Amino acid sequence: MKLIKLDAIDSTNDFLKGLASKQDLENFTVVTAESQSKGKGQMGAVWTSEKSKNLIMSVLIKNILYNIDSIFNLNIAVSLAVISVLEKYQIPKLSIKWPNDIMSDNKKIGGILIENSIKSDGSIFSIVGLGLNVNQTNFENLPKASSLACVSATSFNISILIQEIVSEMKEKTNNWPDSNSLHTKLYTQYLFKKEVPTAFSLPNGSAFMGIIQGVSSTGKLKVLLEDDTIQEFDIKEIQMLY
Repeated sequence: MKLIKLDAIDSTNDFLKGLASKQDLENFTVVTAESQSKGKGQMGAVWTSEKSKNLIMSVLIKNILYNIDSIFNLNIAVSLAVISVLEKYQIPKLSIKWPNDIMSDNKKIGGILIENSIKSDGSIFSIVGLGLNVNQTNFENLPKASSLACVSATSFNISILIQEIVSEMKEKTNNWPDSNSLHTKLYTQYLFKKEVPTAFSLPNGSAFMGIIQGVSSTGKLKVLLEDDTIQEFDIKEIQMLY
């Protein structure tokens, strides 16, 4: 893989996106940074990291998606790639908090942000951003955050983690879309709070109880409501309270 290492950057996603717009990069080109000042999460959330303590990277993935309706399949494959690598290191109680936060027990240890662009010929290329808390141990004022070092009481080689995760991304997207149904089944099994009564809130501030059943083909969260109906929610329509 082509690996571009940066010391400090505002956003690896933005850097790689700009590079891809100017030149024809090889598939799975990777940009890493020791620190970034404008790390992004879902819904505009800011992701911060201690310098050189964590994994910060963006990966260009192209020639995989050809249908706008199948974009969420890449979220599934990437999430499972990260989970697969962390399982090898025996990180405990791994799960995926919809749509793509990586959890260990009730703590967030990583997050994924995928930005997709459609070219004039209809092809889709994706910038996959991954932030993974690795060797950072201080999470003051972040009660829901943790790291690999915190949950396993050991330190990790970030460069090796990058190689292993990108290798898994390649494997999980290989033979696309033949393995989609298997990936979706595994993703559903790993869903955080699946089949557990959970509180949610709506944009208007109202709260309700529901039970996560899975995800739709387009990535919407399927929730069983108290009236025994199943409703689908987009990421902007619901927030889990835990």
